Amino acid sequence: MPFPSPPWQLQGTLWLSLFPVRSGTADRPAGLYGAAFVDYVRGTLTYRELLLARLVRDGAVPRAHITDIWVDSVASRDGGRSLWAVPKDLAELHVRTRSAGPARQAACDANISGSPIAAARFTSARVPSLRTPYAFTVCQEREDGNAVVTRVSGTSRNLPVRGRWDFGADGPLAWLSGRTPVGSFVLGDFRMTFGA
Repeated sequence: MPFPSPPWQLQGTLWLSLFPVRSGTADRPAGLYGAAFVDYVRGTLTYRELLLARLVRDGAVPRAHITDIWVDSVASRDGGRSLWAVPKDLAELHVRTRSAGPARQAACDANISGSPIAAARFTSARVPSLRTPYAFTVCQEREDGNAVVTRVSGTSRNLPVRGRWDFGADGPLAWLSGRTPVGSFVLGDFRMTFGA
């Protein structure tokens, strides 16, 4: 098998911004979207990721539908597609972090053959945060129409951050250009079980 069997145990940092979309299309319906850069540094696989997901309602447990996603790992791409119908594509991704005085900064970008998909900058305070649990499901659809619902759970250290995004004018996320996020967060030192 060219990719690991589930579940995947992953650790790293996720930077997330929330974008409300009030008038959508058939492919991108109205709703609350989360755009995130993720740096998986330990666990089943190590790689970087850019994703866009829409929050969908299904009872008390939050559910996300991933509309766009890029990774820099062939094993992650192939496993995501085969196991959970997550539509992963390959891209060049970079995540750089540094501490400057009382602040932490992260600079992230993704491109395909030099053509930008998105870039983001995040600034957070260097303060301690409690480790808290989270759980949600990801709902995707295979080409034959069958739904795949995948459980995700873990713990993370969460803080609000200042986030700024730039979307490539000719890229697949250009429709988000000019939108300002209503909130941004870092899920630091997360531990995740995907596909349990």
